[in-house]
Amino acid sequence: MKVNGKPCRTIWPHPDDPRIVQIIDQRHLPHRYVIEDLASVADFATAIREMHVRGAGLIGATAGFGIYCAAITAPDDPAGFADWIAEAAARLLKTRPTASNLAWAVSRLRSAMEKEEGVAAKRRRAFAEAQAIADEDADFCRRIGEHGLAVIREISRRKNGRPVNILTHCNAGWLAFVDYGSATAPIYAAHADGIPVHVWVDETRPWLQGAKLTAWELGQEGVPHTLIADNTGGHLMQHGMVDMVIVGTDRTTRCGDVANKIGTYLKALAAHDNQIPFYVALPSSTFDWTICDGIRDIPIEERSGEEVCFIKGKTAGGGEASIGIAPEGCRAANYGFDVTPARLISGLITERGVMRAAEEDILRLYPERG
Repeated sequence: MKVNGKPCRTIWPHPDDPRIVQIIDQRHLPHRYVIEDLASVADFATAIREMHVRGAGLIGATAGFGIYCAAITAPDDPAGFADWIAEAAARLLKTRPTASNLAWAVSRLRSAMEKEEGVAAKRRRAFAEAQAIADEDADFCRRIGEHGLAVIREISRRKNGRPVNILTHCNAGWLAFVDYGSATAPIYAAHADGIPVHVWVDETRPWLQGAKLTAWELGQEGVPHTLIADNTGGHLMQHGMVDMVIVGTDRTTRCGDVANKIGTYLKALAAHDNQIPFYVALPSSTFDWTICDGIRDIPIEERSGEEVCFIKGKTAGGGEASIGIAPEGCRAANYGFDVTPARLISGLITERGVMRAAEEDILRLYPERG
């Protein structure tokens, strides 16, 4: 997508130094656009854990490049190389537990390298595979946009060309992937197709990804949008001000349960009560094919309560500051995700098409997982 009118991705190899991978450090958006160099496994682990990068697809792509980084910094002897990669993989896997893309990418890199003979070949394969993950993520999101466009176009037809009002939650935009995004890809496709759309952007406490990231990237693309407090969505739905909901997901079971940013479940309940279609957009790398019951089996990340008690932002003087908003010593619980049951989901939008959130429909489009 675009930053100040210029095409950009969220992660890319350094153009002059193949040992370095560059990212947008999203902690500073929307006030500052900061490019960060990652040159060690520790750098990659910190970037994922501390949310310099975030979002299912981008976490996966970053983990893939993290294993590549491990490969080029590993010892040259085969045994030492294998031990180094195993240690790096374990370190990356500990960073964030909910997004399935992380473990998927790490496993894919290790499997690809195991097919090669010799350390030099393994290093070349690691780079090729990491780049392939990034390219596939962008391509899959582009295809999600094409399939989701048909859904938005039909709503627009029923509204006789009046703007389609879309509610989203958190950031499942291109900043959460390598390009295009999942939930935003159909929105961008509709906007490019000339369909009038308007996006209600949930602020998304406590990290405020909606306010800081989704609003920023929609603005960069010229998509009309309005920022709202997290608890506003139900009111808008009751008063006919939302035509559809599109969210992303960090892990989706083979039966259609979805783990997404905390608060998604409440939006799904409100949409169900008001007969508003609720769609989830995802590339297939976000499926966890090993589980069916998301409420029981998806691990939910718990983060520091300080993220709830303090808020970060831009000061009147133009600097950045962390401000306390709760009584000193207040205890806070900070669950990063919740699970929306498949029964509340109107459809899943993937790179292969739109399907019901049901095992039989999912496996119909992904028969190789049957």
